[in-house]
Amino acid sequence: MTRTILTRLIAVIPVLWAAATLVWIFMFIVPGDPARLLSGQSADPRVLTAVRAEWGLDRPPLDRYLTFMGNLATGNLGKSYVQRLPVTEILGRAFARTIFLALAAAILAAGAGVITGALAVRRGGAVDVIVTAGTLAGVSIPTFWLGLVLMIVFASWLRWLPVSGYGEGITLLGVQAPSLSHLVLPAVTLAVFPAALIARVTRASLLEQIGAEHIRAARARGVPPSALLWRHAFRNALAPITTIVGLLTASLLGGAIATEIVFAWPGIGQEVFRALRMRDLPVVEGAVLLLTAIFLAANLLVDLAYAVIDPRLRSRRS
Repeated sequence: MTRTILTRLIAVIPVLWAAATLVWIFMFIVPGDPARLLSGQSADPRVLTAVRAEWGLDRPPLDRYLTFMGNLATGNLGKSYVQRLPVTEILGRAFARTIFLALAAAILAAGAGVITGALAVRRGGAVDVIVTAGTLAGVSIPTFWLGLVLMIVFASWLRWLPVSGYGEGITLLGVQAPSLSHLVLPAVTLAVFPAALIARVTRASLLEQIGAEHIRAARARGVPPSALLWRHAFRNALAPITTIVGLLTASLLGGAIATEIVFAWPGIGQEVFRALRMRDLPVVEGAVLLLTAIFLAANLLVDLAYAVIDPRLRSRRS
């Protein structure tokens, strides 16, 4: 297990380097002059020259690239052109707020998806038809449209929940948590799409396992249907379910831009959208690298979970 972790961690390094290089090249060739963003569109040429020298924008591309990679190796993502704050501080604050939303949505999606998919294992039944139609609608409805509909119904018409915002909840480890009332609508909106995918994967995996020989043998021995489903079939179907749950959770942690914009949630998606609109290139670069690291970490955790779930992988690796 330790060898596997070390091997995967070493393999992450070239992937992060390639991602950082591609992001830097893309941002370097984007039209526009960051110096004018820093000093204003009508700035004097002498001011532009001074700003370029201050921010290192007048140096050769290779020099700027090596400086960027050197700073990245020490955890320095640079400073925002617009907010004049370190990118790590901006993204850290926004990511902490996104974590609350993403984890709430992930818990809802995993619970609802697994239970719904397990209920639809009887092929052709009424529940199967309803779940199939519901999951098809869940993966088809645009997230921003669903958020607007929920906002109109539960916030505007019924007035049960606030329209948007973050609210003020308890403080956890120095981070202000959102209020529960502000969390409900964006979390439900964000959870619908992954819940539908998890339900479809769960249903397909369980149907495959139920037709296996060991399940038929257990049924012949008189094992109750509930035990067949949860103790035998579900345990063997955990591998694909774990994969989809892990990757979808990583995508939620990466920030759901549409959901955060609709509900004015001050998370990383909102920061990325603002940075793209204001051409704040250091924030965009840092956010892309953060999202890449999140997906790589999620893949590593999924692989380790495989070793725990499937004993055959443990014996093969040992």
